[in-house]
Amino acid sequence: MVEGDETFTVTLKSRENVALSPENQVSATVTIIDNDTFPFANGLLISNEGPFQGGFGTVSFASADLQTIENDIYQDVNNDNLGNIVQSIGFNGDQAYVIANNANRITVVNRFSFQETGRIEAGLNNPRYLTSIGGVGYVTNWGDPSVATDDFIAIIDLNTNTVTTTIPVGEGPELIVYNGTSLYVAHKGGFGVNNIVSVIDPMTNGVISEITVGDVPNGLQLVGDDLWVLSGGSPAFTGNETAGSLARVNTVTNTVEMQMDFQTTQHPNYLNTDGDNLIYFLDGTVFSQNTVNPSTPPSPLFTSSFFYNMNVIGDKLYGCNAGDFASNGTVEVYDLATGNLDATLEVGIIPGNVYLNE
Repeated sequence: MVEGDETFTVTLKSRENVALSPENQVSATVTIIDNDTFPFANGLLISNEGPFQGGFGTVSFASADLQTIENDIYQDVNNDNLGNIVQSIGFNGDQAYVIANNANRITVVNRFSFQETGRIEAGLNNPRYLTSIGGVGYVTNWGDPSVATDDFIAIIDLNTNTVTTTIPVGEGPELIVYNGTSLYVAHKGGFGVNNIVSVIDPMTNGVISEITVGDVPNGLQLVGDDLWVLSGGSPAFTGNETAGSLARVNTVTNTVEMQMDFQTTQHPNYLNTDGDNLIYFLDGTVFSQNTVNPSTPPSPLFTSSFFYNMNVIGDKLYGCNAGDFASNGTVEVYDLATGNLDATLEVGIIPGNVYLNE
């Protein structure tokens, strides 16, 4: 396989096996043809959690035209498994980082061939999500979900695939995003309830602020200079049900500029953006919320079946349907403009996230 940064040395020899040089006024044209293909380029990667407390998670690939689906591509390429509960996939250049939280493992692969290139196992404790800045990865870790004081961000040297240090944070760190200056971490609360977004300076690797938002922040999206935070609220089964909310955070001052509350019994989830509008899921309906005029009531786009998660990529919405949570699930592909169901893809057990891979 010819990589973009490889250097080749070509030696020209005469029929007498004597090396020739430019001083001999010899020239030649050398053409290198890379016959290797990248079978998982230009399509979608789907992370499948796999059965809880048994078996292992998988990754599926869907071609860009959605006509070809390949399940468990890591097993096919490496004759191995990814470990129990594939939570998410992070990326850095042509490397993908497949996070298995119950296994406390991050498997590193070439994102286009899915050939394993490394593993990260030491220094993790219930890892969740990864984002990268240059050659450094930041991974949220719950620790013991029932313990409020052992949560942290693992900082990983992505050149050596080693955890170099950790940052202690509040309970239940989940999604993590970077706006070019700071890292923002949503704290759902593990098996409990939390209501903060922590702000981390990657230059000092310290928490510089904690922003109070609604209970159980489950979505982060950067739109322009604003950070939008969707909070699901505390569910009824906790005995202290609270309303979901949508907050706009000024990333210069790291303060909440505005917050819109839902009804107490409404618990929105799966925040996405199409670039201009926020898109989220509530009670079987996909809604769009204008970010330029956020006081405008949200617009219902279409109703659908239960989603375990959903991702907006381009003009399509990919809804992950876990079905019975024991057999293969599906990804339902909707046209955002019309709400039409364009395709249904059978993938692995408990599909959780869809990623563009190109």
